Amino acid sequence: MNDEFIHKWKSQVKKGTLAFIILNVLKDNKFYGYELIEEVRKFTSIEIAEGTLYPLMNRLKKEELVVSEWVEQNSGIPRKYYSLTTIGEETLIEMTSYWSELEKAINKISK
Repeated sequence: MNDEFIHKWKSQVKKGTLAFIILNVLKDNKFYGYELIEEVRKFTSIEIAEGTLYPLMNRLKKEELVVSEWVEQNSGIPRKYYSLTTIGEETLIEMTSYWSELEKAINKISK
């Protein structure tokens, strides 16, 4: 087995699917950055660094897939919460459909 190849491949798969994962996490709830990271950890083995998350969130905002709002806390500093926009919801539906088609094709090939 080529460990270096597998490591690079896994990294590319993670990079390519991270936006899809984040949009899925945001489909039903608003989360602030650290909560988003924790939600992803709950459902996957993917580790996301803050240095990866925040640039991605900025890209998703530029694409108008998510919005953010500052929410004051009873104690401590305000937190920036992220949620899906209507465009984000529509995009997620399209991404989910494509993912399903891709999964079916891969399962056919790998049998």
